[in-house]
Amino acid sequence: MEQSLMDKLTILADSAKYDVACTSSGASHPAKRGTIGSCYAPGCCHAFTADGRCVSLLKVLMSNCCAFDCSYCVNRKSNDVPRATFSPRELAELTIEFYRRNYIEGLFLSSAVLGTPDYTTERMLTVLRLLRNEYHFGGYIHAKTIPGTSPELIQQMGYLADRLSVNVELPSEQSLHLLAPDKGRHSIFRPMKQISVAGEESRQELTLYRHAPKFAPAGQSTQMIVGASPETDYHILQLSEGMYQKYGLKRVFYSAYIPVSDDTRLPALDTKPPLLREHRLYQADWLLRFYQFKADEILDQDNQSFNPYLDPKCSWAVQHYGLFPVDVNRAPFEMLLRVPGIGPKSARRIRDARRLSALGLDELKRMGVVLKRAQYFITCRGFSGAHPGRGSAGRERITRALIDPNVFSAGAEQLSMFAPPAVDRLVEQGVPPRAAQRMVREEAVQCLARAL
Repeated sequence: MEQSLMDKLTILADSAKYDVACTSSGASHPAKRGTIGSCYAPGCCHAFTADGRCVSLLKVLMSNCCAFDCSYCVNRKSNDVPRATFSPRELAELTIEFYRRNYIEGLFLSSAVLGTPDYTTERMLTVLRLLRNEYHFGGYIHAKTIPGTSPELIQQMGYLADRLSVNVELPSEQSLHLLAPDKGRHSIFRPMKQISVAGEESRQELTLYRHAPKFAPAGQSTQMIVGASPETDYHILQLSEGMYQKYGLKRVFYSAYIPVSDDTRLPALDTKPPLLREHRLYQADWLLRFYQFKADEILDQDNQSFNPYLDPKCSWAVQHYGLFPVDVNRAPFEMLLRVPGIGPKSARRIRDARRLSALGLDELKRMGVVLKRAQYFITCRGFSGAHPGRGSAGRERITRALIDPNVFSAGAEQLSMFAPPAVDRLVEQGVPPRAAQRMVREEAVQCLARAL
């Protein structure tokens, strides 16, 4: 039976929900006479999908008919799911009509491997050419590149899309061979390097000729699945740091694995997605990009997993408590960034303001410093540091201020989205959620206090 356009959209938008879209455009090109749409770096409008994710784009697959058999993917060829494929004209018209109705502000286009990577990419290129050249669409486009695609096609796609991405998917070559035998390390990192080199060449050309064509002006990103394979947090974080340094990525997205397949190589179907682990990876990723941390400082060979109760920055501060307190009026900028409760914005404000006069607690509070946390790690004008008291009681007072509020933020009848495994185990044994959270929190406070 022939599928309607709405049938295809329902199937292919749902099939795309496991792809993580970018959070902001990252590139600007204002509307021009004769074109439709514009693109601004801070990002687009916001909408929410059925699974609660915030998106600002029409996120859809060109097709979910896949020639690959990646065991973790719902669209793998061996899976019995409804299949659909857009024609390039259908998808281009759908995007334009959605944009005109103000439903979306851009397009996030990906696809399963329809036949071969090159054939799939050629169809995606046709969509982008229709949007850019025939419909004169000037809005934001994020295009996924298919591993194994020819360099010539990737080059063409880069001049039509604002951002490109190549999904790493799994953090090691061993896991790729086991769970995605049709993909290989070379087929992923070769296009990633090509995009990096082409982007740098484009930026150099623009310094000489401002009307030179722009290659993926919003850069590139990638995505890793967390929890489908046995790699540690330390391994994943080191891989992310390497990609940032080597390929100049704008973002690494982490996606907690949701069991979609009954396969002995994968977690059981009743396994909960590791949302807390995903959350910690994003926090650590933020430290890499904005707080001047190195992966080896956040985790190491002896501690390869994140602390479930402390965010990575607070965990580092507890492990290096001997370096504190620091005087905010004298400490180097790099050390200010490492104080719990001080972020990049407030650290820059402190650095600029202390040139004029010494800062006290009132000034720090106005600058956005979270004193509930920072008070145990700083001194300033008129303040010699908070004294929590001696012995275990004092150490517990500090750890109570540092414990991640997201972990124990739920009410009496439900668990936090990031509830640690210890809480889940108690609830499974019949302990009420609020009591389970209280018990685990008290145990965590005492354990962390002993580490100070």
